[in-house]
Amino acid sequence: MRVGIIGKGAIAGYVTAQIAAMADVSIAARVLRQPVDGAVTDVADLPALDLLIDCAGHAGLSAHGPQALAREIDVLTLSLGALADAALSQRLAEAATQGAARLHLASGAIGALDALRAAKAGGLTRVTYTGRKPPAGWRGSPAEDVLDLSSLTEATPHFEGSARNAALRYPKNANVAAAVALAGLGFDDTQVALIADPNAAGNIHEITAEGTFGQLAFTITGNSLPDNPRSSALAAMSAIAAIRQLHDPIRFA
Repeated sequence: MRVGIIGKGAIAGYVTAQIAAMADVSIAARVLRQPVDGAVTDVADLPALDLLIDCAGHAGLSAHGPQALAREIDVLTLSLGALADAALSQRLAEAATQGAARLHLASGAIGALDALRAAKAGGLTRVTYTGRKPPAGWRGSPAEDVLDLSSLTEATPHFEGSARNAALRYPKNANVAAAVALAGLGFDDTQVALIADPNAAGNIHEITAEGTFGQLAFTITGNSLPDNPRSSALAAMSAIAAIRQLHDPIRFA
């Protein structure tokens, strides 16, 4: 499998290192804002690829995703929150149809998505997501506009609302909320709370759901990547898991 990578941040670095250890996958190209170290700046200049991996956030998916899909290149993205932008979601869908390609959504930093998708088929009535991080994990986000992150002594919410609003307001922090929404009731009917908690042991994600299937409660405490406290290690790992699944002749549906 020949893959390309968009971006060069902490997640891109992790994905690059993991692919280097895989015998049957190779990195054939990289897309960056500047043409350094042989990278290209435009999807039109990419060589033939089996998969383009978006590790550059919402802006990277918006800038390069539609063009790649239209060129018959499958795209794997961790930037699920970008799909809260209805216009971008439509562009991606139309490009994928035009190029007979697929946009693959990595599960990111959360589990229970398979259970939510199954429950959706039978009828979901309520889904909530709560994201709880240490204050440092919210730096550079709109949380700084409403909280003094350096002086918090107790858990304090800084956002409550729909998954769509969370994803649009927190493009670097709410991809998990978007994943939960896409697997379940959608962006507008999934309720989200985001909390800065100085006592949190890591990045804590909580899902609750109800429906004809019964009830679901799921919690995971994840570590950040060493290079970036705002990047989830499990999110980066989910990209590698997705690559392996796409390449595996036997896979989960």
